[in-house]
Parts: sequence; C-alpha cells; structure tokens
Amino acid sequence: MVHRRFAWPFGGQRASLCGSFTGWREFPMGLVGAEFQVLFDLPPGVYQYRFLVDGVWRCDDTKPIVRDEYGMISNEVLVTLVENNTHPVVQLEPSSNRRMNLDEGTILTTMPTEPPSQNSGVQIAVFRQRVSEILLHNTVYDVVPVSSKIAILDARLPVKQAFNIMHDEGLALVPLWDDGQGTITGMLTASDFVLILRKLQRNIRVLGHEELEMHSVAAWKEAKLQYYGGSDVAAMQRRPLVHVKDSDNLRAVALSIIQNEISSVPIFKSSMDVSGMPILNLATLPGILKFLCSKLQEQPEGYPILQNQISSIPIGTWSQHTGRASKRQLRTSRLNVPLITCLDFLLEDRVSSVPIVDDNGSLLDVYALSDIMALAKNDIYTRIELEQVTVEHALELQYQVNGRRQCHTCLSTSTFLEVLEQLSVPGVRRLVVIEPMTRFVQGIISLRDAVTFLLG
Repeated sequence: MVHRRFAWPFGGQRASLCGSFTGWREFPMGLVGAEFQVLFDLPPGVYQYRFLVDGVWRCDDTKPIVRDEYGMISNEVLVTLVENNTHPVVQLEPSSNRRMNLDEGTILTTMPTEPPSQNSGVQIAVFRQRVSEILLHNTVYDVVPVSSKIAILDARLPVKQAFNIMHDEGLALVPLWDDGQGTITGMLTASDFVLILRKLQRNIRVLGHEELEMHSVAAWKEAKLQYYGGSDVAAMQRRPLVHVKDSDNLRAVALSIIQNEISSVPIFKSSMDVSGMPILNLATLPGILKFLCSKLQEQPEGYPILQNQISSIPIGTWSQHTGRASKRQLRTSRLNVPLITCLDFLLEDRVSSVPIVDDNGSLLDVYALSDIMALAKNDIYTRIELEQVTVEHALELQYQVNGRRQCHTCLSTSTFLEVLEQLSVPGVRRLVVIEPMTRFVQGIISLRDAVTFLLG
C-alpha cells in the first residue's frame, strides 16, 4: 500500500473527496493551514477523483484532468510504489475506516475493501432512470394550467393579418384551424415569417405588401413546400401534424418535441367533446422542465449529479477556446452584421438564437428567431431591406417595440441544478455561458440541450 495525500488549496468552508478508489462515495477532508487534506492508503494504479467544495463538485485545474465517455471530467493520479510524502503511513484500527489525527488536523482514510460501486457514467445512468420514472408516471395534465386560454388562427386569414395578430398578442407560434377539415392542421411560427421575408425580398428589392395582404396562411404553407421543401415535396405534404394526446405521459411528450425539432406540440383531447375543438393546449419544454425540477427538489440529496459544475456535464454548445467537444459549432454574431446573415445562421443551424458579441468576443445581447416578430409592428418590414438592416438596427427596433430585456447567463462553474432552475423559468429559452470578468462567451445551453441530456 502507498500513502497518498490529496489536497484542496483553493478555499471554501468545507470540502470532501470522492474517487474511483472510494466507490465514488464522499469522504470529508480536514483543514490543515490554508488547505483541505485527506490521506489514503492505496495500491499502485491510476485513479480518478473529484472534490465537493461547499456543495459544488470541482476539479483541481493544476493537476491532470481526464474526461470519460459521458463527458464528465475528473482529476487523475498515478500512484506508484515510490511516493514522496512527508506524512507517515498510519495504520488504522480494523473496526474503523476513519479517524482524526489531532496533531495534523487531517482526516486519515484507508481504501474501502469493497470494489468501486459507481462511477460518473453510472451516476448519469441512474439519474436518467429516475428522471424517466418521474416523467413516465405523469401526464400532460400535470403541466397544463388548470385555467388557461390558447390562441388559434383560421388558416384562411391573410398572412399579413396573421402576423400582426401574433405580434400584438406576443406569440411566437400559433395553431392553425382548417374549417374545411374541421381540425387543427398546422402551426404558424416566427420561422415562417423569416422565410416569407427572405422569399419576397429576394424576388423584389422593395417589398410590396400586397402579396402578404392577398395570400392566405394556408396558401403560404403550400407554397413553402415548393420553395423550401427539397426534392421530396410530396412526402412532406403527406406528413400529418405532430401532436400528442392528453393521456400521454410526459416522457413521450418531451421526446415528441425533441425528435421533431419543434418548440411546442398541440395537445389533442382523447375524446371529442360537444365543442368539436380537438385541441386542449400546447405542451412545451419549459412546462415539462419546471414540473421535473419541482420533483427533483423534493429530494435533492438523492441526486449528487445536480451539484456538478455544468462544465463537467456533456451538455450545450461550446467555444473551441474551452477545449470542449460539441456536436455543432458555436455561432456568434456582431452588431454590424446584416440581419439576413444572422437569420440564415439560425435557419441553417436549426437553432433559436445567436449571441451578439463585441470585437473581444464579450457578450452584448442575444438575437432570437422570435425577435423577427418586432418587424410586424406598424408593418416595419414593408419599409426595410433585410440585407441593408444590421443586427444592431434590428435590436434597436426590438427595444423600441418590446423594451430592453435581460440577457440570461450562467458560468461554467454553475451547478447543473442552478442551470435547470434558470431554464425552467418562463421566458428563459437558453443560457449563455460567460466568463465572469470579461463576459467572454464560452458556450450556450438551450432548453432543448438540457431536456435532451435528461432523456438520454
């Protein structure tokens, strides 16, 4: 056995250590001078470990760090038979695996005899299993307000009138009613408004709004398949409206939203009532996440992963400067970039927002796809050209119409629970990860990212 000392010299009120050699169970550390310490007797080998400091999981950046298959990071140490350590090896009594050395003020701990029972990957799997159990045993009725109203537009409405209504009501999307079929047949979204403006302004330099006044929403939906549907237009036309039933469990509802890359899904009644209206409400990821957070907070100590730093969890899109791998490239934009370029980013990457940064990469604001609806105010879109309008001008229009808004951020050291709680607040769709001093954009974590990770 080799006597090995582990230390946390970076402050805090209390600290514990867990590692592959403890079965990932926490062992308290004692304060020696200005640092926390704990001693273990270990056989030679390679081990991973982490610190729990004031309830937050941390790694020592001055020591080797490794990342497992789930993206979780830990410190790593190589223990050899030759260890330079001024502390004597302490033989502990068999009846106890922990006692305090009063002279040193350090808790001395021997390696547990049982084999390691849990690692970070298993921790994630166990947590996801619990999340699935919660969602499987609850239905959409648990996230739909008892008393609420839902706006529905007639698909025969002119496009211009429909978008004006959406702006006035503060809606980024709305279900469409087809009177001929007697049911909800689609959704009108902010993306539709962007696509319409792109099409019209690429065909004519100055937008004549008579086309929007004459064309119905239903006609636009049919035309969109021709303009943007690709080679398999017929297959797209046969695709039914994505919806869920009021009897569906929350896991099925969340998966429906994630897999279909939509922001919300209509809830249809299982049995038709006398009103003939099949739709009950809209199910959204914020509502599902808020419900889930309330359940997890009933027993937070049972989910240690919630106290992990967000930088140690495989979630979100990150800048190359962080050294973290991401499935997609982190896009940012500048104030002087043409608005059309920013909108193309959003549509091509199928994301809902892009951070706006200065020349140093520091966060200034966020431009979201739903911000395009500000152009419907007093028909602003009829007097501008998207290629001539900058992001700065578009944000100014947004401020004039809706006022300034808070830019929601977090730090890479924020805990997973803190991030989930922020994302469950109504109106918060994403968090920009920034450096605290410079506000340099390190990454972005969307609501979809969080729910996708939770579902596994």
